[in-house]
Amino acid sequence: MIVFYNSRYIPLEDVAISPFDRGFLFADGVYESIRTYSGKLFKFEEHLQRLKRSSNEIQVRYSKPEKLEETIYELIKKNNIEKEALIYLQITRGLSFPRTHSFPAQDVEPTIFISASPFKSNNLEQKEGIKAILFKDIRWMRCDIKSVSLLPNVLANQKAKEAGAGEAILVKEGLITEGTHTNFFAVKDNVLYTAPVSNNILAGITRRVVIELASELNIDVKEEFIKENEFKTYSEFFITSTKKEITPVVGIDNWIVGIGKPDKITVQLQEAFKSLTNDY
Repeated sequence: MIVFYNSRYIPLEDVAISPFDRGFLFADGVYESIRTYSGKLFKFEEHLQRLKRSSNEIQVRYSKPEKLEETIYELIKKNNIEKEALIYLQITRGLSFPRTHSFPAQDVEPTIFISASPFKSNNLEQKEGIKAILFKDIRWMRCDIKSVSLLPNVLANQKAKEAGAGEAILVKEGLITEGTHTNFFAVKDNVLYTAPVSNNILAGITRRVVIELASELNIDVKEEFIKENEFKTYSEFFITSTKKEITPVVGIDNWIVGIGKPDKITVQLQEAFKSLTNDY
């Protein structure tokens, strides 16, 4: 695999990251995951704007954001990816010695890493749905920043895996926020619900697309928190992300959701999303 690392295209095995890189020491960095449809980066400008926002929020300055699109397409080409690609892009504050919690006394060059790998959607999950668990949201108060500091997400997702589930749905003070790496939607009385944009969730790119598609389909959308003690009053659930697209949730903990398989509004949105990406 060829990757992009600090202005160079090099084999993955040649990447050498210093142990004093602040991304390694402190998870002091941000990232984006982007995919292609028909060989084109999906909603790249939206991903770029979110990356810029995350970088600004943690005060990391990357001087060449306008070059990223060109760089990514070149990376896809160098890896001979003929179908769809998944892009991982990470920027950290960079190398600083000695180790200190505060920012480096002088400006340092950020570390940038980009990979491109072949990607294939999990059609079985999208057709049949997944099971999920509810799990306490123990993350920090800036979930709106797409930070590489993901240990609470990792621990929650591992609990889901151990329970034979595909995702952990996080709950903070009795309110459902989102999944460990997804946004969360619910349906009740033909109305679509999802948590409002705030510091408690990441404003997902696919989340925004789904809300736009729902509007086109005349499906009412309410950006309101779903209460944990009321979740069984909803008839449909699904999660969204770049990798998961729109994936139905057909079971939560030991409870079977609705009819036990993807239902009407979820399927409608899946079909609309497929139509959008097929024509992308």
